[in-house]
Amino acid sequence: MKYLAAALLVLLVLLQYRLWFGDGGLREVHRLRQEIAAQRLDNEALRERNRTLAAEVQDLKKGTVAIEERARTDLGMIGKGETFFQVVEDKKRSDVASDDDANPDATP
Repeated sequence: MKYLAAALLVLLVLLQYRLWFGDGGLREVHRLRQEIAAQRLDNEALRERNRTLAAEVQDLKKGTVAIEERARTDLGMIGKGETFFQVVEDKKRSDVASDDDANPDATP
Protein backbone atom coordinates (compact mmCIF):
# COMPACT_ATOMS: atom_id res chain seq x y z
CA MET A 1 0.00 0.00 0.00
CA LYS A 2 2.89 2.37 0.79
CA TYR A 3 4.46 1.67 -2.59
CA LEU A 4 1.21 2.37 -4.39
CA ALA A 5 0.77 5.71 -2.58
CA ALA A 6 4.40 6.64 -3.31
CA ALA A 7 4.01 5.71 -6.97
CA LEU A 8 0.83 7.76 -7.25
CA LEU A 9 2.55 10.71 -5.58
CA VAL A 10 5.50 10.49 -8.00
CA LEU A 11 3.08 10.26 -10.92
CA LEU A 12 1.22 13.33 -9.65
CA VAL A 13 4.47 15.29 -9.32
CA LEU A 14 5.53 14.32 -12.86
CA LEU A 15 2.17 15.34 -14.28
CA GLN A 16 2.27 18.66 -12.42
CA TYR A 17 5.79 19.28 -13.72
CA ARG A 18 4.64 18.73 -17.30
CA LEU A 19 1.63 20.97 -16.69
CA TRP A 20 3.70 23.87 -15.43
CA PHE A 21 7.04 23.55 -17.22
CA GLY A 22 6.67 21.09 -20.12
CA ASP A 23 5.87 21.70 -23.77
CA GLY A 24 2.42 23.26 -24.00
CA GLY A 25 2.48 24.01 -20.28
CA LEU A 26 1.01 27.03 -18.58
CA ARG A 27 4.23 29.03 -18.87
CA GLU A 28 4.27 28.61 -22.64
CA VAL A 29 0.55 29.40 -22.87
CA HIS A 30 1.13 32.66 -20.99
CA ARG A 31 4.04 33.59 -23.27
CA LEU A 32 2.00 32.84 -26.39
CA ARG A 33 -0.90 34.96 -25.13
CA GLN A 34 1.47 37.88 -24.67
CA GLU A 35 2.81 37.41 -28.20
CA ILE A 36 -0.74 37.31 -29.56
CA ALA A 37 -1.61 40.57 -27.79
CA ALA A 38 1.50 42.27 -29.19
CA GLN A 39 0.76 40.97 -32.68
CA ARG A 40 -2.82 42.25 -32.48
CA LEU A 41 -1.51 45.74 -31.68
CA ASP A 42 0.87 45.56 -34.64
CA ASN A 43 -1.92 44.34 -36.89
CA GLU A 44 -4.21 47.20 -35.85
CA ALA A 45 -1.50 49.77 -36.60
CA LEU A 46 -0.89 48.18 -40.01
CA ARG A 47 -4.64 48.06 -40.70
CA GLU A 48 -4.87 51.80 -40.02
CA ARG A 49 -1.89 52.45 -42.30
CA ASN A 50 -3.55 50.36 -45.04
CA ARG A 51 -6.78 52.35 -44.68
CA THR A 52 -4.86 55.60 -45.04
CA LEU A 53 -3.00 54.35 -48.10
CA ALA A 54 -6.21 53.02 -49.67
CA ALA A 55 -7.90 56.40 -49.18
CA GLU A 56 -4.92 58.13 -50.77
CA VAL A 57 -5.03 55.75 -53.73
CA GLN A 58 -8.74 56.44 -54.21
CA ASP A 59 -8.10 60.19 -54.11
CA LEU A 60 -5.37 59.84 -56.71
CA LYS A 61 -7.56 57.68 -58.96
CA LYS A 62 -10.74 59.74 -58.79
CA GLY A 63 -9.80 63.38 -58.38
CA THR A 64 -7.27 65.88 -59.54
CA VAL A 65 -6.98 67.69 -56.21
CA ALA A 66 -4.74 65.05 -54.68
CA ILE A 67 -2.63 64.87 -57.83
CA GLU A 68 -2.17 68.63 -57.83
CA GLU A 69 -1.25 68.58 -54.16
CA ARG A 70 1.36 65.87 -54.79
CA ALA A 71 2.78 67.79 -57.74
CA ARG A 72 3.07 70.96 -55.68
CA THR A 73 4.62 69.45 -52.58
CA ASP A 74 6.81 66.71 -54.05
CA LEU A 75 7.78 68.17 -57.42
CA GLY A 76 7.50 71.92 -56.80
CA MET A 77 5.17 72.42 -59.77
CA ILE A 78 2.76 75.32 -60.23
CA GLY A 79 -0.64 75.44 -61.87
CA LYS A 80 -1.82 77.22 -65.04
CA GLY A 81 -2.26 80.93 -64.56
CA GLU A 82 -0.20 80.96 -61.38
CA THR A 83 2.98 82.94 -60.90
CA PHE A 84 5.83 81.63 -58.82
CA PHE A 85 7.75 84.12 -56.72
CA GLN A 86 10.92 83.14 -54.91
CA VAL A 87 12.13 85.55 -52.26
CA VAL A 88 15.88 85.53 -51.81
CA GLU A 89 17.32 87.55 -48.96
CA ASP A 90 20.57 89.43 -49.45
CA LYS A 91 23.32 87.80 -47.40
CA LYS A 92 24.47 91.14 -45.95
CA ARG A 93 20.94 92.00 -44.88
CA SER A 94 20.34 88.59 -43.34
CA ASP A 95 23.63 88.87 -41.39
CA VAL A 96 22.63 92.31 -40.11
CA ALA A 97 19.18 91.03 -39.24
CA SER A 98 20.61 88.11 -37.31
CA ASP A 99 23.02 90.44 -35.47
CA ASP A 100 20.10 92.71 -34.61
CA ASP A 101 18.15 89.75 -33.31
CA ALA A 102 21.10 88.71 -31.13
CA ASN A 103 21.68 92.23 -29.76
CA PRO A 104 18.45 94.32 -29.78
CA ASP A 105 20.18 97.41 -28.27
CA ALA A 106 22.63 97.76 -31.20
CA THR A 107 21.88 100.37 -33.85
CA PRO A 108 22.75 99.76 -37.50
